[in-house]
Amino acid sequence: MSRTPCYRKSSLPYLARSSSAGSPFRDDGVSSTSEHAHPRLQRRTSQVKFGCHLATPANVPPLTKRSPGVKSSSTSTPHVIVMVGLPARGKTYISKKLSRYLNWIGMNTKVFNLGDYRRKVEGCAMPSHQFFNTENAEGMKIRSQVCEDALEDMFSWIDVDGEVAVFDATNTTRERRKFLHHRIVVERGYKLFFVESICDDNSIIESNIKEVKIASPDYVNLGEEEVVEDFRKRIEHYQAQYEPLDETMEPDFSFMKIFNCGKKVLVHKHEGHIQSRIVYYLMNIHIVPRTIYLCRHGQSVYNNQTRLGGDSELTECGQEYSENLGSYINNLAIDNLVVWTSWLTRTVQTAQHISGQQERWKTLNEIDAGDCDGLTYSQIKERFPEEFACRDVNKFMYRYPNGESYEDLVGRMEPVIMELERKENVVVVGHQAVLRCLLGYFLEVEEDKMPWIEVPLHTVIKLTPVAYGCKREDVFIGPCCKQTDDVPGPDVIVVVREEGSELEEEEEE
Repeated sequence: MSRTPCYRKSSLPYLARSSSAGSPFRDDGVSSTSEHAHPRLQRRTSQVKFGCHLATPANVPPLTKRSPGVKSSSTSTPHVIVMVGLPARGKTYISKKLSRYLNWIGMNTKVFNLGDYRRKVEGCAMPSHQFFNTENAEGMKIRSQVCEDALEDMFSWIDVDGEVAVFDATNTTRERRKFLHHRIVVERGYKLFFVESICDDNSIIESNIKEVKIASPDYVNLGEEEVVEDFRKRIEHYQAQYEPLDETMEPDFSFMKIFNCGKKVLVHKHEGHIQSRIVYYLMNIHIVPRTIYLCRHGQSVYNNQTRLGGDSELTECGQEYSENLGSYINNLAIDNLVVWTSWLTRTVQTAQHISGQQERWKTLNEIDAGDCDGLTYSQIKERFPEEFACRDVNKFMYRYPNGESYEDLVGRMEPVIMELERKENVVVVGHQAVLRCLLGYFLEVEEDKMPWIEVPLHTVIKLTPVAYGCKREDVFIGPCCKQTDDVPGPDVIVVVREEGSELEEEEEE
């Protein structure tokens, strides 16, 4: 049985629960010019109202955000990530994954793909390989204009509220990279980081051409052989002028080179917090075909009593699900399977019948309900009516008294995401809020919708990477039980996301 991601939406004001426990994303005592003064860390200014803090934009002095000529690194300075490399080397794949990760951790990020801009030019939606020949004067003129248009849009977006822009194109010549450095760093004062994808493994290149390019908007209604032949010739045009990033020829540039999808990496002069996180993230991603299985623990005693948190055992119904889950996973006969659970009894009991290596992660423990732990929602509403109301207003930002918020939970899940990106096939037996944060990353769900993602009991959620996204499939394995969820919210809306349906083409200009 398949399901689509389900969310509840709220039109109420944006509130953040106050607590003495600091969020891993906040650093309110740090100066706005600090290395760690990222806008997300300071975007909420406290205004006490009914025990909550009203979220308001923080005033950041302009020179800490854009200071042309200043070389010191600051995460309050906008960053531009410029992709480099021949076509079919995975640049758009890297761009989209990087954007998904940075948005998930709270940095407003957007990809600017030059293929999209070129297709908007009349007569350039489906060009042959000759369009990319450097001897084609008209083609070169159009490609230069497309680059200018994308840069202007990127600068306009950053001026409003953008933090990290990803400039997705080939950028294969030193002349082009020097031009971009002048426009981005010298004129605007932004931070610039090049990411070059190098691949000499023909099997990977052929796989990329056949999996992605055949479905590209550039080749609508063309046969596979015709697409492959034309695209190979397009690559040849780029190879004729390709100049890889070179620390001797371009000593002042900050860059990272990724060889054959992460088998080797080289980093040169990376600066500051954001670039360090980008390097660490890109060192962990891979393109090996795999499936991630996410599932909640079986029904627990507290589930049956609609209580929050605790460390209760499974009910008889939950024990039956544990046996069903073991049979389902074991019958898949997955090689090198790893099973992750939290430290809590209900996840350990749920995974007990699954064969294979098992690891216990304290990081995967359920969201800390603090003073509300062990209470039912009706008890919380009766004893703490203001807390109950605040949580329903903005569930992502709300922090339980002496507990956690979803924002805190995202910070806690980051090491889990890094390990999931490194692994092949993994089964994660977790908790509702934890799995919502993981699904928010893989399905690229906005933070305000993340706490409303449907994660049903006794159901396995299969996540399979496809093209530039991830496909979700829900498999109910039973038995049926009372589906415990959060306090009823506004209308339920269903978001249908066709992952990987937007296929862009990388090109230099």
